[in-house]
Amino acid sequence: MITRRPSAVLLAASLFVLTGCGGGAVASPGHPSGGGSAGTTTSAAVPIPTPTTEATAAPRLPGLGPRTRARIPADTRQAVVVTGRGRNSPLSTVVLYRRTATGWQAGPSRPAHNALRGWTDRHTAGDLRSPIGVYDLTDAGGLLDDPGAKLPYHRSSAFTAPGTGFEGEPLAGAFDYVIAIDYNRRPGTSPLDWSRPLGAGRGGGIWLHVDHGGPTHGCVSIAEQHMKELLRALDPDLHPVVVMGDAASLAR
Repeated sequence: MITRRPSAVLLAASLFVLTGCGGGAVASPGHPSGGGSAGTTTSAAVPIPTPTTEATAAPRLPGLGPRTRARIPADTRQAVVVTGRGRNSPLSTVVLYRRTATGWQAGPSRPAHNALRGWTDRHTAGDLRSPIGVYDLTDAGGLLDDPGAKLPYHRSSAFTAPGTGFEGEPLAGAFDYVIAIDYNRRPGTSPLDWSRPLGAGRGGGIWLHVDHGGPTHGCVSIAEQHMKELLRALDPDLHPVVVMGDAASLAR
């Protein structure tokens, strides 16, 4: 089922689907990886079926410094915050926040993976690092049927991830559900769209997708159930963004 048909570029994109998580397969063909630069706009965090009470809502997103907060659009009401354990670590956590009249309400903290070599302020294709920054979340898709996403959802058999990951884990199912992170891509298109406004050298195909049990090429991955929860929660009317990077960088 396709709730919004992709552009013509999708035909070319299908040839590059294995670069979905960041721009090009290295150790494991079929695993997406992409790049990003600090300073792009948008922010967001993981699934939040049961928010905290307004009495405990934080006026500001915790862990974010003034420079990071300044990149979050004023009309953003949902933020997926991905906090990396360290600059060179592939481990991170994801939390979905919702802005209310009294501040930001946090959902559950979920374990996640990011790129094999950690994080970078200036992502390039093949560097095996995830881009630090704030990015819009506008489009979703996957190999499986739409689980009830509010974002436009493109179902396609092109969302395949053959091969194995960096730790020998199978990649099958990694793209069952994906959310495109608007780093070096054209918003309003299928996650498979191969447009790269900054040029191919700056990477692309950075997604939130199903975790396969190991580091990614550039994407952020969480458990399948949490991906479905996130897809059902993110609302384009709330201008969702993802705020992502290692803890020290986000605190700046």
